[in-house]
Amino acid sequence: MQKEIEIFGYVFAPELIDCLYEQSPAELAALLSKIQPVVARHLGAHRRHQPLYPNFPNQVIQASEAELYLNAVLHYATHWRTARQPDERPPLLHGKQPRVIHLGTSDEFEKLFTQLAGAKTSLSLQDREDLDWFVRRYSDGIHALLPAVLPFKENLAYVGASLYRHAPCEATDRFLQKHLRTATDVLRFAVALCGGDVSLATACRFKRFARHERRFVLACLDGIDQVAEDMLRWAERWKRLGEVLHPGEYAERYPKAYTGFKILRDGLPYATFNSEIERYLAKGQTHAASNHLVSRPGEFARRLDHLLRNETTPDSIIAAFERVVACVSTPVLLQVLCHFQHRHLPMSLRFFLPKGEIAKIFARKDTRPAIATATAACVVALCESALIARFSQLPALGRCYVDPALKRHLVPMAQRAAAKSLRTLVRGSQLSLPPARFMRLFLWWQNGRSRTDIDLSAVLYDGEFRYLSSLAYFNLRQWGAYHSGDIVDAPTGAAEFIDLDLAHLEKAGVRFIVTAINSYTMQPYCDLPECFAGWMAREDLQSGEVFEPRTVEDRIDLASNTAQCIPFIVDLTTRRIIWADIGLTHGIGWNNTINNLSGISLMLRAMVYGIKPDLHTLFSLHARARGTLVVDAANADHVYSEHEGTTPMDIDRIRADYL
Repeated sequence: MQKEIEIFGYVFAPELIDCLYEQSPAELAALLSKIQPVVARHLGAHRRHQPLYPNFPNQVIQASEAELYLNAVLHYATHWRTARQPDERPPLLHGKQPRVIHLGTSDEFEKLFTQLAGAKTSLSLQDREDLDWFVRRYSDGIHALLPAVLPFKENLAYVGASLYRHAPCEATDRFLQKHLRTATDVLRFAVALCGGDVSLATACRFKRFARHERRFVLACLDGIDQVAEDMLRWAERWKRLGEVLHPGEYAERYPKAYTGFKILRDGLPYATFNSEIERYLAKGQTHAASNHLVSRPGEFARRLDHLLRNETTPDSIIAAFERVVACVSTPVLLQVLCHFQHRHLPMSLRFFLPKGEIAKIFARKDTRPAIATATAACVVALCESALIARFSQLPALGRCYVDPALKRHLVPMAQRAAAKSLRTLVRGSQLSLPPARFMRLFLWWQNGRSRTDIDLSAVLYDGEFRYLSSLAYFNLRQWGAYHSGDIVDAPTGAAEFIDLDLAHLEKAGVRFIVTAINSYTMQPYCDLPECFAGWMAREDLQSGEVFEPRTVEDRIDLASNTAQCIPFIVDLTTRRIIWADIGLTHGIGWNNTINNLSGISLMLRAMVYGIKPDLHTLFSLHARARGTLVVDAANADHVYSEHEGTTPMDIDRIRADYL
């Protein structure tokens, strides 16, 4: 078993081997048959990776320009693929340490559900599927694993809908009626029942609800105070939902719910909280606005910059915020802290990542007035004090070592649009490159309902973000980098590769390598049976197979409703990978890199210059509140670093125990 797993770059931990010794040969064979497909899929090794040139990269290196050109034309015209068999390759040369598979316990396994459900930030698609699996598997027994509080409303909607579908019982009804406290909570729950986007970033097409479902949703809505004001926040969504709920049929049974829908339908005047705030701000009455916002601390924190930059005497606003700062959630406080720490920096552009199930970035020119340094420092101090006071109520940690490298790893705030990947990473985080000289990018896909052409490209920029060149279907080799050839049809699957000689490229003036993947035939990735990409660290490009599972560093599934994406970026100067996992909005003709250089350049700048809370700040605040900071990991009771102790990959634990 160990030998079979080593092919994929894994080994068993000693405690797991001890456990396996107790199994019979039949049990071991059955276990291996379950492990191998899972490990292979994680790496992308469950598919056959056959490039256009089977002896890549040698064939591309040795071929003339005319040969490469004529082969491409022949392939485009006839879908020709060479019948030549790949030459025998020498054994793989590599120095990569294997990944270790440890032995888990039942308690650790079940704690995964509790941590996911209790996360204080949004979850990825993989996380949501895991939650649903637990509920389907445990049915009524899942209530024993539910956390006491589900603080993040989107996660509450997912869990609630899964419970309602797979564990219908009185305990589920009581749970939902207890936790669905606002009209927006009920709306998210209804959207989740229909498989929609519970972030409410995109409209949902509501299904036809069964009568018992209609009654339950209306009953939850009827138990909420001031329901009309909350419904007005998402008026159009509620109107669409009302069309399938038919609240008029239950006007006497659920009068508050019926009244809320009547106000929406008839357009009756109704003063809302936010309309009052906007009225104050329009009149320049920032102090009145701040006094009004005291009743909603989270909204106050989000509007704090707007209030301060429009007020010449901010002391009263700071004082009002000080009264409620302890009531602001930890993720929002971290964002406010980070924002004001960097508020003095000159920024030509502001970058925005709107919530939703597709990861996109928008930018606009930064025209905000400056905020006094002393004012920003005061806000930072208030946020730090509130966080330290909050964290001090948690169990003591003792001596803590926080690795400075964690400044390059971001806090997992919003994972709703994160793609499934080998390593769970936060968008914008930076990881050190392994010492290998070469990178081999890879892409695999299969046709959807018609011929599908997906293109793998590497776009090269210098340190000033000036475009230099591209490795793509129209340019197969340059500066020690080689493309394996463009395949335009994949009825049974197809693969493309790009080899990158990092040292050679750096000497040529390249700093940033942006991995770009485009659907040339414009089918979105979500319409394909399967599409994934990643990269390998290779010591020698001529040894081993073209695709070697044990050398795979990262693999990411491409399944979003976009036709262009940037999985990651390489920074040759700092020798780091910047995890991007973002999609690009496309227009006419934007099906290759050359036609979308402006969008790629914008994404690159956003990933390099974007400012988000980092793990070093979060763990340091916990250490100050719950223990003492030490400078040597060997003397620490708790270690927070890239590879030891609590690492950036422990996202479930970070969300549950540190946010």
